[in-house]
Amino acid sequence: MAVFAHGQLRLYLLALLESGPKHGYELITALSDRFGGTYRPSPGTVYPRLARLEEEGLVQRTDDGRKSTYRLTDAGRAELAARRGDLAALEEDLAETVRSLAAQVRDEVRGAMAELRADLAAAAQEVRAAAGTPVSPAGERRAASRARRAEAEALLHEFRDEMRAELRRADARGEVTQLTVDTVRTVLDSARRAIVATLTGR
Repeated sequence: MAVFAHGQLRLYLLALLESGPKHGYELITALSDRFGGTYRPSPGTVYPRLARLEEEGLVQRTDDGRKSTYRLTDAGRAELAARRGDLAALEEDLAETVRSLAAQVRDEVRGAMAELRADLAAAAQEVRAAAGTPVSPAGERRAASRARRAEAEALLHEFRDEMRAELRRADARGEVTQLTVDTVRTVLDSARRAIVATLTGR
């Protein structure tokens, strides 16, 4: 779904700079915070608009090493002052968008959990059926395997949702560091190897 209508992101970037100069990454994080982590604009979305604002004389860019800081110019402050009504309407639109995105995330999670519950129920039914009628040892193994697979997938899904929530909360505080990424990569790689080893017997 579209988050910003035409011209709205431009206006909101001006509003975010009103409180003081910011790096591009800080603006991206501030936008993500506004949406509670349900939406995070890409650098390819934000930086071209900042460049356009600079061309229009509404923001001034200062390069400091590998980072660029953006600040409002007098013209930018005048533009923002003249569009207070538009900004108020934009805030109302954003509040509705946040509610819609949150509902979409909830629906996706509910759908995934419903699918897992259906798998578990089907596997349990197979096990019960296998217990009541003569079946081959191979059939019993397949039924038991399916039940365990569904349980393992449910655990993986729960783990993913919990970690995504933790990452979003940390991101909102600006505390996701490279160490965090390296730790996730190392732990997941180790877990992947251990799980594959149990599956392949190697």
